[in-house]
Amino acid sequence: MGEVPRAATVANTSEFDSFVAARGPSLLRTAFLLTGDRQRAEDLVQTALGKTWPRWDSVAAGPREAYVRKVMLTTYIAWWRRRWNGEYPTAALPEQPTTDRDLDQRRDLLTALAALPKGQRAVVVLRYFEDLTEAQTAELLGCTVGTVKSQAARALATLRQCPALAVTEGELR
Repeated sequence: MGEVPRAATVANTSEFDSFVAARGPSLLRTAFLLTGDRQRAEDLVQTALGKTWPRWDSVAAGPREAYVRKVMLTTYIAWWRRRWNGEYPTAALPEQPTTDRDLDQRRDLLTALAALPKGQRAVVVLRYFEDLTEAQTAELLGCTVGTVKSQAARALATLRQCPALAVTEGELR
């Protein structure tokens, strides 16, 4: 096992502070170019500096900026690989239901889905709402393609029998 890094000494706190004051704007600019978002860039720089602080004494004075940039890049790659899908501000709101009928249909669908067993519900959501293939769904759920097919068939049969989802002649568009 490797040696546990010790925290930077109090004497080097001023060195670290001076580094952040001098190179912070440059690091932030690089982070912004990576993320494309000011707040995420600030988070990225803060995270990289937080990871660097415990090892500050062990990084030679010359390559400290390169070290911080490397930490920043590997952190960004880790975030990207996680495919973070957080909220982003937008000027245009997504389309909203316009009628009580739309709201009733959404409620009925959610009620019908909630009545399905968890495995069947997961298959329906992944296959028909997320538009994944049977193979992709099987991989995500850790089961075989045959299981996905049978679960989907059972779920659709159950949903077809659900009275809340029954469509009458007058409701067809």
